[in-house]
Amino acid sequence: MERGAEARTAANEATFREINEAIERGQWPGEEHEPVGFRCECAQLGCNQLLELTIAEYEDIRAHPRRFLVSPGHVRPSLEVVVGTRPEYVVVEKRGEAGEVAEETDPRR
Repeated sequence: MERGAEARTAANEATFREINEAIERGQWPGEEHEPVGFRCECAQLGCNQLLELTIAEYEDIRAHPRRFLVSPGHVRPSLEVVVGTRPEYVVVEKRGEAGEVAEETDPRR
């Protein structure tokens, strides 16, 4: 994948991460151990899959600015490496230019 395409893909995925940040903010105090539907953060066109995990699980992923939550089968090996798996979701870490864009666009930084 060309370098510019890597940056565009990472920027698209960062947009989905911002959506999930808003979902997390909308939870009531005391609900951190209840399953919540988060959107798959992949860049696959037309993907609208919701992945259920707790706020605490999502926070573990978000503790690393290069990490994203994706559906099984939505991993892009040219841009990311799998760092964790659950039956319901996969955690990937961006590398190279995609990783740099992920850090630069992290709304928590």
